[in-house]
This record gives sequence, C-alpha cells and structure tokens, in this order.
Amino acid sequence: MLNVSSRRLEVFIAIAESGSFAGAARRLGIAQPSVSAHVQSLEKETGARLFERVCGREASLTEAGLGMLKHARTLIQHTA
Repeated sequence: MLNVSSRRLEVFIAIAESGSFAGAARRLGIAQPSVSAHVQSLEKETGARLFERVCGREASLTEAGLGMLKHARTLIQHTA
C-alpha cells in the first residue's frame, strides 16, 4: 500500500484537472518546480509514469495515472 501525503495527492489531482503542471501551480499557489517534484516523487513511489507531457506544457494522464486519479480522489475524500 502506498504511503502518500495528502498534499502530494492534491497536487496530482490539480494537474489532472487543470491539464498542466503550470495550471496546477497557479491553482495551488505554489511554484511549478514544486509541482514537478511532487509528481516525480509520486511516480517513484508508484513505479509508474502517471502523465504524458504533450505539446510542451500540457499533461495528460497515462493509464496508470487514470487509476491513480481514482485512488487519489477516494483517499482525499476519506481524509476530508
């Protein structure tokens, strides 16, 4: 089982919903390199690439990312 911080999950969900790392950074009021660091850590923990970077700044979920999004939303819902 993953031991992922709720903040990391919030960042992941923000990227998925905004469609970009920059959009997630603006939404959360944090620097874009911080968003990237959260994703790198999450990808390392899961052992899977969660986003495909498309057209430079756009990010779309991989198949593993889609599964993680469902899991992340469930976890966030239970901690709220």
